[in-house]
Amino acid sequence: MTRRGLLLFIAMSVIWGISYLFIRIAVKELSPVALVFMRCAISAAILLPIVLARGELRGLRKSWLPLLVFAAVEIGIPWFMLSSAEQTITSSLAGLLIAAVPLVSVVIATILGNREHLGMASISGLMLGLAGVAAIVGFDVGASGPLALVEMAVVVVCYSLGPVIIARYLGDLPSMGVTASALAIGALVYAPLAVFQWPRSVPHADVIASVLVLALLCTAIAFVFFFALIAEIGPVRATVFTYINPAVAAVVGVIVLHESFTAGMAIGFVLVLAGSVLATRRPARLESQSSV
Repeated sequence: MTRRGLLLFIAMSVIWGISYLFIRIAVKELSPVALVFMRCAISAAILLPIVLARGELRGLRKSWLPLLVFAAVEIGIPWFMLSSAEQTITSSLAGLLIAAVPLVSVVIATILGNREHLGMASISGLMLGLAGVAAIVGFDVGASGPLALVEMAVVVVCYSLGPVIIARYLGDLPSMGVTASALAIGALVYAPLAVFQWPRSVPHADVIASVLVLALLCTAIAFVFFFALIAEIGPVRATVFTYINPAVAAVVGVIVLHESFTAGMAIGFVLVLAGSVLATRRPARLESQSSV
């Protein structure tokens, strides 16, 4: 990996890892609807002029239906569910549960006909990851909040479906154009809802700062960095930083918000990480074929 690629990789690991902290701070005074609208509107206002100048909105009209679905499963639904869940669970727990995304991605790929993950190693990885999720959550589900855990499950499924839609239906379109359009769609959908849930008074400075960080750094700048990282090291290696994000989220949550971090959460994260590596590893025969 080049030095530029390494710096982009580290930046993405940190930027998307700290987003859970700022969501947790923002929902202290903002409704999930208002937060999602603000994040979408601000980041779309930044990215749309860029993609317009580059002409990257051309050709999106023919793929309007997949684009709408992508906007829903990658932004509209998961951002709302995540914000709602973090009203009752810690940012550390939310971040660690996101580590299950690679596991669910394997299940979805298998359902859609990709049979390369049906080997013993992949199945063992899925079981190991499931045990890790159980350890993270703990067996006292009531203490974590059943509704919040269901919301996090929806987030994980949505984040697993997003790349599938991109690969199958939007892969030949400019990534930045797709992202900016999806953010604009999210802002338009949440705008009328946000009117009725707008804060009655000006939020505190830490909440306003959190919204700005989420919109500017964790969304607009993050996507610019992400596409640069893909161009630098390729799409497969670029997603490896998703294994590091949960650890960043947990550490930041403990240090800044003094959230609890149990032994079960630590052990569970290691199990989920190991399970994800096993479950997503390509069989040796496929590796040898791809190198020919």
